[in-house]
Amino acid sequence: MTTDPAATRPLRAAGAVVWRGDENRPEVALVHRPAYDDWTFPKGKPKAGEHVIATALREVREETGVTVAFGQALPPAHYRVGDRLKRVDYWAARAVDDPGRSGAFPDEVDEVRWLPLDAARSLLTYEWDAGLLRALTAAPLTTVPLVLVRHAGAGDRHEWDGDDDLRPLDAGGLDQARTLATLLPAYRPELLLSSPSLRCVQTLEPYGGVIRTDPLLSEDGQDPRRTPALVRSVAVPAAVCSHGKVLPDLIAALSGRDVHLGKGGVAVLHHAGGRVVGVERYRT
Repeated sequence: MTTDPAATRPLRAAGAVVWRGDENRPEVALVHRPAYDDWTFPKGKPKAGEHVIATALREVREETGVTVAFGQALPPAHYRVGDRLKRVDYWAARAVDDPGRSGAFPDEVDEVRWLPLDAARSLLTYEWDAGLLRALTAAPLTTVPLVLVRHAGAGDRHEWDGDDDLRPLDAGGLDQARTLATLLPAYRPELLLSSPSLRCVQTLEPYGGVIRTDPLLSEDGQDPRRTPALVRSVAVPAAVCSHGKVLPDLIAALSGRDVHLGKGGVAVLHHAGGRVVGVERYRT
């Protein structure tokens, strides 16, 4: 008998530990699920083709009504559901606004409570959720995200007869760009910065907004001192798109980390207190 490979892969879900107030004494949002009579953090299963970050962002909004800005990733939770392993990815998420729920709760949630950490720890049903609270306070809560993006797929440069700076995204690359547009709202970038190359600009376009270009982010215009200085000068949440020949040295200069991205790949550098305190890598 042949085993379906999908049946052996872990079940996936994503959510966030949403916090508000003073980061030294934060309150966190817990949700009650009547079907299980448990208290936990907002989370849920991805829709078909949905990026895990987009899943977490959507689930938080649906279950709490709160708009959030993502901070650093928290350790994923692993547990068994029947005979399947389940993985739930989490992020720290700062409440940007909480207008109060204007509509009905989704079927799976009937109450949201904001609680100080000690009270939340006492109310949580599962031990792995208590572990998330420990991770939440182990790193700076308030960070400024810098989302560094390698341009999405644009075919083979050797098969392109024109100016390489005008080489566009291919069909797969356009799909990656649309996926990127679903995860960027988690970081609420206020600045979009790109290499002038068409494939880089097109990678950011589906997100919307004004895209500023700078030759220092291009393959030919990069400079080992001035390119990092350009990006280091960005003091607001930002998304920066460049090339596979630029980004590894740029990331190393900014963070001291050796990070290589596939096409459409994302590195999120979290800044706090004038230094990089976390680096995460994602595919699109």
